Amino acid sequence: MTHEFEAKTENEAIAKAMAELGLHESEFDVEILDSGRKGLFKKGGVRIRVYTHDSEPALEEDEESLPYEPNPELERKVTVFVETMIKKMGFLARVSLTGRERNKIILDLLSEDANLLIGKHGKNLDSLQVLANVYAMNLLDGKGTHLKVVLDAENYRNRREDHLVNLALRTAQQVRRTRTSKLLEPMNPFERRLIHTALNDMKDITTESEGDGLIKQVRVSYVDKV
Repeated sequence: MTHEFEAKTENEAIAKAMAELGLHESEFDVEILDSGRKGLFKKGGVRIRVYTHDSEPALEEDEESLPYEPNPELERKVTVFVETMIKKMGFLARVSLTGRERNKIILDLLSEDANLLIGKHGKNLDSLQVLANVYAMNLLDGKGTHLKVVLDAENYRNRREDHLVNLALRTAQQVRRTRTSKLLEPMNPFERRLIHTALNDMKDITTESEGDGLIKQVRVSYVDKV
């Protein structure tokens, strides 16, 4: 599948793709559609096309990039950046590092306004995450290391995943009972993969993404095994 992203620089466009697709850079291919050169009728800016495969598992290793080594100074800068962005939004939050994985750090937002910072289906949290990833990528530019920043608040990420898996299982039971199909709510690629994976081993249930663009719907269908 292909998706297109625009930003001021190539790094920012790739970081935006990583955050919105829920993928590491090693899990997609990038084609530069517009290098961002300014002209008489052009404002500048980079446009990229990203090639992904919804049905394929994520790559576990990135042979071309170096593994992220804990960097307290970089982590401090990203933490301060996120706190500053939240303050500019008119809220207060304490941001702390709660986890490290290969090429990934997890920052937790503690705030009385957590629900507003999360937003409907996590949209506000995802937008902040895009900015944090762009900032982190600029800090690491040219060092051969790629880092994904994941923002969480009130354990929203795990709660959202649990909700989607339960939704998938309930929907499978429903279409099996009614011998029909059902179209789920619009989701981003990461959320759709959760649905596909949750139902992948069910022989009488199929899933298929429908729609155009980044946000699509998953259709869950019953298939007669006979």
